[in-house]
Amino acid sequence: MTPASTPTYTGSGDPARQRTDYHPVWLDDLADDVTLEASAMDGAAQGPDAVRSIILAVKSLYPYQEIDYAGPYGDNDFIEVYTTEIQGEPLGVAGVVTRNAAGQTQHVVVNHRPRSSVLLLSRLMGSRLAGTPYSKYFLASDT
Repeated sequence: MTPASTPTYTGSGDPARQRTDYHPVWLDDLADDVTLEASAMDGAAQGPDAVRSIILAVKSLYPYQEIDYAGPYGDNDFIEVYTTEIQGEPLGVAGVVTRNAAGQTQHVVVNHRPRSSVLLLSRLMGSRLAGTPYSKYFLASDT
């Protein structure tokens, strides 16, 4: 039997790697019809206001980001891979950003893990965005 490995979403635990100043450069130039999909969401949000509001709300829940990689991938893509915590629970994040021919962010897909943290994140986002048109993508805080 193969021994279980440590999941990557737990991060290194090194406080020196825990950044609080990271700003995704791709968020500064969103296409008019940009879309966002994520494992913590149902459906796809569309439009610069929706994408920016959701991304900034999620980032506000992070005490830090331990970034393994954030940079270009191929000609039109950008990748972010990092770990963080949500209310003390580990969260691994991998995001792929696709740009259009003009170089604007066209599509964002974000994978979160583990499932328990994904559900927590979705409930927290549902609460944080309550009363906005964006809460519909997330679980209600009482589920």
